[in-house]
Amino acid sequence: MDYVNLGATGTKVSRFALGCMSFGSSSDWMMNKEDSLAVIRRALDGGINFLDTANIYSTGESETILG
Repeated sequence: MDYVNLGATGTKVSRFALGCMSFGSSSDWMMNKEDSLAVIRRALDGGINFLDTANIYSTGESETILG
């Protein structure tokens, strides 16, 4: 995995990010917790350390799963 600087922070992040908007249960197209955790584990095992989430994704359920 390639890593780049996150602005001037000195933090290195992966060039690829994992979008977490599909984690949760508030819509039919979202993944349940078990499936979400499998995706997260695969991303971490692949070296991804840049995760995109927000408290509005599945009304906060995405962040709960990610945590």
